Amino acid sequence: MSSDRRTFIKRLGMGAAVGLGSLAILEKTALVEASSSEPVETNSETRWGMLIDMSLCDPECNDCQKVCHAKHNVPDHGNKKDEIKWIWKAPFKNVFTDMNHTYLQAGLLEKPFLTLCNHCDNPPCVRVCPTQATFKRDDGIVQMDYHRCIGCRFCMAGCPYGSRSFNWRDPRENLKQLDPSFPSRERGVVEKCNLCAERVDVGQLPHCVETCTNGVLIFGNLNDPESAIRKALNEKKTIQRKPALGTRPSVFYVI
Repeated sequence: MSSDRRTFIKRLGMGAAVGLGSLAILEKTALVEASSSEPVETNSETRWGMLIDMSLCDPECNDCQKVCHAKHNVPDHGNKKDEIKWIWKAPFKNVFTDMNHTYLQAGLLEKPFLTLCNHCDNPPCVRVCPTQATFKRDDGIVQMDYHRCIGCRFCMAGCPYGSRSFNWRDPRENLKQLDPSFPSRERGVVEKCNLCAERVDVGQLPHCVETCTNGVLIFGNLNDPESAIRKALNEKKTIQRKPALGTRPSVFYVI
């Protein structure tokens, strides 16, 4: 191997190490800022949230995922590397990694739990986005502007929940059917659950909530004590994902 080639490979390795180190620093910085900063105060009377009652969820039912992905033109590339997901199921032990897993009830560790973007009140993904492609609306929904996204993936590094996906491939390649009512994306951009903001804005429920007939999903205004979600929160013992980080998720779980 020539000295020029060795020098090139060495520099390439150093560049990759610096890049990975920068992402690690960025992730740590975003989480430290999220845990130590007060949430941005707004005058909004609305903060949309969701309660997921997994005690009512059929492990074999995936209707909420199917309708969400179909209505939002989420592709199925058929492999984990290129996977795009807005709402999905993962084992309890992977969803609640910060909880004590010792002597939990039988079967709970492997039980599939629904997960999605937490639409945090204090979202670290928004803090680290250099183009404001990801932003929090006054009603609490963390939204994406796909035209502003430059594919840097800083938001993915900043999100402690793994709720964002990157389009390594053209998502239009593997769409079973294009729904013209929602924009499809391009290769090189990040995407995630938008809590069906396009429906919420016209007084409709998110697709997943409307489709679920088992009462698993409750959607509503967290700032309204009379809303269905607040009443459910008052009656049920709930948990959240990684609450110690200070992100203040808008998604709650009943085990």
